[in-house]
Formats: sequence, structure tokens, C-alpha cells
Amino acid sequence: MPHLVEELRTEAEAAMTVMRETALAARQIHARAELMRHMLTTARKVKDKPKADAVEIVVREWMDAWNLDRQDWPQLTQEMQAFTAAFHDYANVQNDAHDQNLRRCCYALDTALAREGTSISEQMAYRSQCAHGWWALVKPEPVDLLEKKPRTSIPQLGPGQPFWEVGCADFCI
Repeated sequence: MPHLVEELRTEAEAAMTVMRETALAARQIHARAELMRHMLTTARKVKDKPKADAVEIVVREWMDAWNLDRQDWPQLTQEMQAFTAAFHDYANVQNDAHDQNLRRCCYALDTALAREGTSISEQMAYRSQCAHGWWALVKPEPVDLLEKKPRTSIPQLGPGQPFWEVGCADFCI
């Protein structure tokens, strides 16, 4: 039978492993959900515009928020436009067919990003001006991205604040 000190150390290591895995999963899911919320909010703002115009406006705003130029990812243009067009359709009519198309386009974009060695969640967490401050506490941003364009809009942990409450900038809500 292990002694108390060893027993507690083993329990603590197991709990920390669970916490780490859960925090990483929560960050991935939350970053993805936040992009979807932003995309729908932005698509709703332009839902009455002609689809091609609306898609261009939303993609431009999206890339601006991610500190990218429209031409930075030419290999993803088709998937990004289809993803955005699906949000335009869904913003206009929320039905099962548009939801299924949104899911297909989301999968296609994630597949295209995977070919680039990343994902929707990673790009949202690492690039967006609307990132939640706790994401970087769970998985720090790559130094090369921070050096290119620091994101000063991301709230930091305040006194007495648990890390999971460090939200996004006020302008993102």
C-alpha cells in the first residue's frame, strides 16, 4: 500500500492529466463555436444583400479579424467562400437543408485547413482579434504568429478571475 505522500502525488498527477485533456478539448470546441457564432452574427448583418456581395463582405471581415489579407490563403478560397455562402443561406432561412449544407462546408473547410497542418479551432484561437483570453492560457500561441501581429484586444486574466472566465473583447459580443 502506498504511503500518503506517494498516494497524493499519484492522484494529483492523474487529476492534472484529466484537467489538461479536458481544457485542451474545451479550448478546441469553444474556439470553433465562437467562430460559428461570429460567422452567423456577421452573416445576419448582411443577409439582405445579394449573396455574392454578402459573401465578400463577410470573408473580408473574417480575414481582417484574423489579421490575414484576402489573398493569403488562395488554396482555401473555394472552401472559405462556400463556408461563408452557407452561413448567408442559414442566416436567411434556418432549416435542416441549410444546416446540413453548413455542416458539409464546415467539414470541407476543416479538411482544407488540415492539409495546411491546422484547423478552424487553431486558426480562431491563434489569429482572431476576438479570441478568448483563456485559450492562450491552455495552449500558448506560436511565437511566430505573436511576432507578426500582436493581438492587444484579447483580455487577460484579472485578479480573482478563474482562467475559463477570461472572455473575448467587448467589441466581439
